[in-house]
Amino acid sequence: MPRYLIELAHGDEHDACVRALQSIEQHGSHFLTQADWGCKDGEHCGWMIVDLDSRGEALQLVPPEYRQEARIVKLNRFTKAQIASLIAELEG
Repeated sequence: MPRYLIELAHGDEHDACVRALQSIEQHGSHFLTQADWGCKDGEHCGWMIVDLDSRGEALQLVPPEYRQEARIVKLNRFTKAQIASLIAELEG
């Protein structure tokens, strides 16, 4: 199953953090219990890694008012053989 990183950014003002957290709480999103946040370190984003069938399903976890700005990244891992092959292609 594909794996996605969801990044939900919001403004760096105190009120922006409060609004984001209230929205997530009202949306009932997995962000409420599964996300990691950087707000207390000055990085006003929440991140969550999820296993879902599609990018669209990942986006549905984000409260509607944050979907347009949310980043959804499909993740992958490389084997040693894949890395060697990619390097060989690049050296070409």
